[in-house]
This record gives sequence, C-alpha cells and structure tokens, in this order.
Amino acid sequence: MFRVLFLLFIIVPIIEIMVLINVGAWLGAWPTIAIVIITAWLGAKNVKQQGIATLNSVQTKMAQGEMPSDEIVAGLLLLVAGVLLVTPGFVTDFFGLSLLIPQVRKALINSVQQHLKTANVNSGSGFSFYSQTFNQNSFDQSPFNNETNDLHDHKHKGQTLDGEFERKD
Repeated sequence: MFRVLFLLFIIVPIIEIMVLINVGAWLGAWPTIAIVIITAWLGAKNVKQQGIATLNSVQTKMAQGEMPSDEIVAGLLLLVAGVLLVTPGFVTDFFGLSLLIPQVRKALINSVQQHLKTANVNSGSGFSFYSQTFNQNSFDQSPFNNETNDLHDHKHKGQTLDGEFERKD
C-alpha cells in the first residue's frame, strides 16, 4: 500500500510538472493553461452527464429488483475520472478521459467484480439462502394455516437460511 501511495503522491505530480513544462515550452504558457482549463471543464461536464445516466440506470435496476453492481462500480470509476480531470495536468487528464470511454470502463468493471467475487469467496463469511423448488402443491397450502405449516413440525425440509451477523452498538 505504501508503494501505491508513494507513486500517487510523489511520482505522478513530478511527471505532471515535467509534461506541463515541456508542453508549455512547445506551445507557450497561455495556450497550455487554456488547454488544461478546457479539458477540466469539458471532462467535468462529460462526467456529470454520464454520472446522471448511471444514476438513472441504478434507479431502474433497483425498481426492477435487480442488483446494480455494474452501475455502482461505474459510478465509482466516474468519480475517479472526475477527480483526475479536475486535477491540473495532461497525464491525469489522459487517464480521466480514458475512464470516460465505455469500453475501458466496462473492462475495469469486469476486473473489479472478478476481484470482489474472489475476495468474497475467500473471506469465509457471508449470507446464504437456499429454498425448495415450488410446485402447485406449495401454493395450495396456506402459510397461515397451523395444521399444514407448523414450525415445530419439520415438513419444510429443503429450506435453509444460513447467515452471520455482527452486533454493532
């Protein structure tokens, strides 16, 4: 973790300064400043537009009862893109703009989800629900009828509710 933070806070700004100095020497100071400001403004505008579209997609999936995991990761990547685009410099603008490309974002989403699935399996904790397959007879029985669905009577074999919890006061 220390190496990643070192890279982010020491190496990246040094590279940004070097690139800004070289571009400034080649184009001049004012055109370089104008390009940095324009890319930040256009990037923020584009991030806002894609963020609203992602939020609408999250709301649609939630209304349909689906888990919007792709959209949540996409929203986080758009947040990172916004931070990178607002940060002055050409290198961060390049990475921020690359996160605005849907194909690049989809590849990163797949990578992040694969990592999360692996981490979830390796964590050893979680919540599981297994249920029996319903047939017509299952719907004919009333869940409120004590004669057919007595909790102490083990007629409901096949239904398993397994989970862990942690109390946080």
